[in-house]
Amino acid sequence: MENRMTDRLALTLALLILGLLAADLGLLHGGGTLFLSRKLSQLVEYLAVWR
Repeated sequence: MENRMTDRLALTLALLILGLLAADLGLLHGGGTLFLSRKLSQLVEYLAVWR
């Protein structure tokens, strides 16, 4: 059995992510997205040190 992503699974994940982003924008005015973006930026900067 092969482990691969089907079109249905990809569409489901995309809709889930878009739904969560829309909920964040509607309920928290983008606060969660901004927080995660800043944390991701810090992680990338931290990993760049080890390059």
